[in-house]
Amino acid sequence: MLKFNYSNFPLECGTDEAGRGCLCGPVTAAAVILPSGFKSDILNDSKQLSEKNRNLLRPYIEEHALAFSVAHVFPKKIDKINILNASILAMHEAIKKLKITPEFIIVDGNKFRPYQDIPSKTIVKGDSKYLSIAAASVLAKTYRDDYMKEIHQEFPMYNWQQNKGYPTKQHRLAIKNHGITDYHRKSFRLLPDQLKLEV
Repeated sequence: MLKFNYSNFPLECGTDEAGRGCLCGPVTAAAVILPSGFKSDILNDSKQLSEKNRNLLRPYIEEHALAFSVAHVFPKKIDKINILNASILAMHEAIKKLKITPEFIIVDGNKFRPYQDIPSKTIVKGDSKYLSIAAASVLAKTYRDDYMKEIHQEFPMYNWQQNKGYPTKQHRLAIKNHGITDYHRKSFRLLPDQLKLEV
């Protein structure tokens, strides 16, 4: 059973990101403040949910949240500042866009930099422990998936609508055969040694 909040502040915000391990596309973060009494029988860490349930939950979360927002940080910036800093930046941007200022921030994982002077706590596997982080994980994942499906239209040979930019065998083979796009993260190891091009 997921807990409502960590801090006992009524305006506690949960934040999480999606797409950190991908070879292309943005890292996407969401921030969510839920009202006390918020309930959902199916809400959990987005990785534990089917795509169908994530898509059912998104409008439910958006309708019931006191505030929510989503932010993307794109490959050029990821390559410049590295994926960890980009993930934290995406979370900060999402928090900044909230229409209500949170009194406390809970973060999935173990790495975060304080946002302004708002107290915060990192929680390993927080997306399977706290409702607001789980809600943020669902929004981050679904908004990022939508973006990847959109850019799939431009470059269908990489099949981003299915792999969402993750390093699947098929995605790596497409990189080997077609090269890379501006959506790829140049600082990532896009091809393992066994797929390196023969020069």
